[in-house]
Amino acid sequence: MPAIRLPNRSGKLVTRRLKAQPVTAPPPPHRFNRIAFAAAHVVADPRSARESDAPPALDWDATLAFRRHLLDCGLRIAEAMDTAQRGMGLPWPAARELIQRSLDAATAAERARIFCGVGTDHLQPGSARDIDAITRAYLRQLDAVQSAGGRVIMMASRELARIADGPEDYARVYRRVLAEAEQPVILHWLGEMFDPQLAGYWGRGNLEAAADTVLGIIADNADVVDGIKVSLLDAKREIALRRRLPAGVKLYTGDDFNYPALIQGDARGHSHALLGIFDPVAPVAAAALAALAAGDTARYDELMSPTVDLARVMFRAPTRHYKTGVVFIAWLNGFQSHFIMPGGAQAMRPLDYFTQVFLAADRAGVLRDPELACARMRRLLSMYGIDA
Repeated sequence: MPAIRLPNRSGKLVTRRLKAQPVTAPPPPHRFNRIAFAAAHVVADPRSARESDAPPALDWDATLAFRRHLLDCGLRIAEAMDTAQRGMGLPWPAARELIQRSLDAATAAERARIFCGVGTDHLQPGSARDIDAITRAYLRQLDAVQSAGGRVIMMASRELARIADGPEDYARVYRRVLAEAEQPVILHWLGEMFDPQLAGYWGRGNLEAAADTVLGIIADNADVVDGIKVSLLDAKREIALRRRLPAGVKLYTGDDFNYPALIQGDARGHSHALLGIFDPVAPVAAAALAALAAGDTARYDELMSPTVDLARVMFRAPTRHYKTGVVFIAWLNGFQSHFIMPGGAQAMRPLDYFTQVFLAADRAGVLRDPELACARMRRLLSMYGIDA
């Protein structure tokens, strides 16, 4: 088994021997009994001369090749979402191009497995003066995605959170936007741990009242709502919301800490998945979902449980910087030749974070070529002045 010297929490170098047992995805056809989306990251172009505050240059070949990897694992893709640094390094023009390229690169059947983020992030922060401006912004992006042939995830809006006076404003915006949807839409409830600017979303200060608001919006528009993605990192709250949804409306868990039990479910139902953690753990997730569909819950738990340990490291506070861990693993696994992110986001975590992610990824069977991963980890350590 490969070994590597890594700094511990006190900075002392300790030799670690890897488990080095990568998990591979089952071959097609994939027979899952849960819908599973991976929110996919983007690959920056490291040779770009653009400054960090300019629109990012992307490596389109590597970005699209990673989407092929996710599709080949049997997963669906949540495109141009927060895992792709939407609103945190990836502005709307780049997101729109990403959506178009992703759909163009897919087959007709695969395009039905790609849902794309629609938001209001082309507005300058603080520029919206009324609810109508928010509605127009959503409709602009909705039209762009639908014109490209994409399915829609209606993302939470920072500008709506900023100016809404209460639940009625949310209901008004969502009703008008959903009325223009050509196919059922996935709504998105993103907690403030992922984006502090979304605190108080749905116009309520407490989550119980917010749940009442969003359930009312769903009930009023149930014919055009496929489901809702919930990212609150609160399993009990998610289950309570799931049990109150109208028949036919799905709950997609975005809980990157508690997803195995939520996906497995109970006698009263289960959650589907729309998860950032499924980007780095796609082969493991695919193998686990195949086991669940076959009724082998022991194997499902055996595969999924170590990925939660990885997720708890990757998504530790400040949670919004989890994308750094996602791209780090993609680099370790050879999906990209560098560890550079739009906006310089690779610098958002300390060395201890990368060390812990590396070790947890190995324990979860995520490092598909452990020798390559060790070589790249040594390259990272050398940048910190550590000879491992």
